Amino acid sequence: MQVTETQSEGLKRAYTVVVPAAEIESRRAARLDDLRKTLRIPGFRPGKVPPTLVRQRYGSAVAAEVLEQSVSEATQQMMTERNLRPALQPKVDLVSSETAADAAAAADLEFKVEMEVLPDITVPDLKSISLTRLKAEAGDEAIDRALQELARRQRTLEDVTEDRGAAEGDVVTIDYEGKVDDVAFPGGTGTGLDVEIGGSGFIPGFAEQLVGIRPEESRTLNVTFPEDYGEATLAGKPASFAVTARRLRRGVVPAVDESFAEKLGFESFAEVRGLIAQQIQREYDQLARLKVKRALLDALAERADFTAPEGLVEAEFAQIWGRISAERASGQGDSEDAGKDDETLRAEYRAIADRRVRLGLLLAEIGRSSGVTVQQEELLRAMRAEAGRYPGQETKVMEFFRSNPQAVESLRGPIYEDKVVDYVLELADVTDRTVTPEELARSDDEGAETAAAAAPAPAAGEGDAPAA
Repeated sequence: MQVTETQSEGLKRAYTVVVPAAEIESRRAARLDDLRKTLRIPGFRPGKVPPTLVRQRYGSAVAAEVLEQSVSEATQQMMTERNLRPALQPKVDLVSSETAADAAAAADLEFKVEMEVLPDITVPDLKSISLTRLKAEAGDEAIDRALQELARRQRTLEDVTEDRGAAEGDVVTIDYEGKVDDVAFPGGTGTGLDVEIGGSGFIPGFAEQLVGIRPEESRTLNVTFPEDYGEATLAGKPASFAVTARRLRRGVVPAVDESFAEKLGFESFAEVRGLIAQQIQREYDQLARLKVKRALLDALAERADFTAPEGLVEAEFAQIWGRISAERASGQGDSEDAGKDDETLRAEYRAIADRRVRLGLLLAEIGRSSGVTVQQEELLRAMRAEAGRYPGQETKVMEFFRSNPQAVESLRGPIYEDKVVDYVLELADVTDRTVTPEELARSDDEGAETAAAAAPAPAAGEGDAPAA
């Protein structure tokens, strides 16, 4: 095999590869001979089919197979010998494809290979990274609020027996008929609808106009459908609803005590309180980790002072820009982008794409050099966790993963990234600072705007080149 380098500019490489005709012919002959030994053709005993007949019938197909195999193996051999790490799948163009594919020909196989290689990445001094990790404790006030909310969700409804109208927190059962421009519309008529006074989920102003209504009383409610209402034919339009109250009930919230715990299936109220405290603490810890991870990525981005492969950046930008364009088209674009022209926005989001790619490459290199790997048990846990998101369909989700290796690999990236982050946090200079839950949440809101820029592009785990 003869390899000639034709381009070496930045991260771009190009080569011309020539595989001698004798080697191609040897491969072809060996493959035809293997095929002849297993062919079953009427009139010939197994393994006794004449070579000329095998070449006549299968020569072209075998030539194409040998061509593909030769190109693949020669390309891999070239990359191994030259220690090339492509950022994306190399582009291969055959120069002598017609001649090489001809079963009767005996010509050299010549093809060109173009690629972008990964840059040389030097892992920075991770011990020089200084971070502050915020910590908040689950206090009695937060636990009490959570218990009250839990009790509220366990409330029961009982009929209001005193002579009064509906008040805040009551549930009114109504029959209703809605009209737009004095014409009834599909889905606007019904019976036995429960409406909570002060509750959510209704057209703005609907429940509020039921305050004071009594059983068997009728009213006409005038409302306007929101501009973003799900049914386009009703969005933004005024409507009237003729309603009649049929029943009035109030919610009875159980006392948060031992009997409440027993009703929930626990042995004691202390056990319920302890579980609530653990849940709140997990939420605080997850938020704190998110924040320190974001700070770590910022610090690593400052140290990722290498050029990212253009192909990876373009692929990442295309993904980001597609999402941004869809959000803008639906009227859900970032308010900070309003008033900016496409050229400005493209430049800003391309910079974000470049940052994300460099972060992904740096994290992959840190993981590769430190021996970080994703174990099969970790993938199984991730699969089970994903299946748990679909109650009643867990078996189907697991079967989907078993029959789709690519779907399993999509879980590997986040696991690998988290393990690399944990590894860096162990080496970095991290100072813990205790704050109130309000401070932790407030600080997170202030930093949320940088989340898209901070997140690294998905990088393949365990040292492989990242996929586009």
